[in-house]
Amino acid sequence: MPQRANVILDEITIQRKLDRIAYEIYENNLDEKELYLIGVRENGYKLASVLKDKLQNIAKLKVTLASVTLNKRMPMENDIELDIQPSSIAGKAVVLVDDVAQSGKTLLYAMKPLLEYTPSKIQIAVLVDRKHKRFPVTADFVGLLLSTGAHEQVILEMEKGTYAYLV
Repeated sequence: MPQRANVILDEITIQRKLDRIAYEIYENNLDEKELYLIGVRENGYKLASVLKDKLQNIAKLKVTLASVTLNKRMPMENDIELDIQPSSIAGKAVVLVDDVAQSGKTLLYAMKPLLEYTPSKIQIAVLVDRKHKRFPVTADFVGLLLSTGAHEQVILEMEKGTYAYLV
């Protein structure tokens, strides 16, 4: 963790937030028989994996875990890769999962390959949502809504204990 960082979520609080998000996802998808959780890059995928485990403990719902990989700085420079057969999401409910919604750019581009295969709905889950959107993306499931300065950044650390901090 950087020296000038302020911890905004510790491991226990993050687990509580993810519990709540899992229940909200289930409540908003009661009529679905199958749900796809698609994590964005590394941290989004890790969070999606945790959410999958939590959902399978509370719901009789088939949950498929997948990931989408893209260059978050320049998303059109490289291919946006989905690690499942994209046609498998046709007519299915999809929840796109990321750690932090900063500007909305990454989530917007991560949706691009999903839209080509007409899922029944796409919802977004994030652990931390900053209110500095430059792109028209709104999360449906949010662990923590945080107003920060435009120059500040929220980082989720998942390697040496899980916590989120503000730099």
